[in-house]
Amino acid sequence: MKQQHDIGACIQGALQTYFANLDGEPPAAIYEMVLKSVERPMLEVVLEHAGGNQTLASEMLGINRNTLRKKLVEHNLV
Repeated sequence: MKQQHDIGACIQGALQTYFANLDGEPPAAIYEMVLKSVERPMLEVVLEHAGGNQTLASEMLGINRNTLRKKLVEHNLV
């Protein structure tokens, strides 16, 4: 569970920095920005730990293999 907390702390810190650096500009599309920022590196690391095996990676992620494949294509990882 400690790792999940560390990931959350990293995201929280990054968002604090994001808001601090807005310089008066209104924030926009934060949800999408965070998801896209987190999703690609997560996919890369899990796929690496799965030895490139997409079926194993999808099991590790808890998602359908077709969903994983779609996300890999979206992020130009295949």
